[in-house]
Amino acid sequence: MIGDIWNSSELTAEKLGITEIKLSFLRENGILKPGIHWKSSPLGQKKPWNPKALYNIEICRKIIKNIYLEENHNIAA
Repeated sequence: MIGDIWNSSELTAEKLGITEIKLSFLRENGILKPGIHWKSSPLGQKKPWNPKALYNIEICRKIIKNIYLEENHNIAA
């Protein structure tokens, strides 16, 4: 765990029960918002700059829970 709030994509995906690919998909498609759900890691970056994303697990969990509930609601309807 990096700090108390921001965590690696590996740990976040594991804690949320999803793959890192799904986590990246949610970030790249704007479901997870920068500065709220994720931020760029400032640690050890060299040129060319390709920062790793760090995630707030608890806030991401709320979004993923809502997505899961919506998907299940649509199936049941």
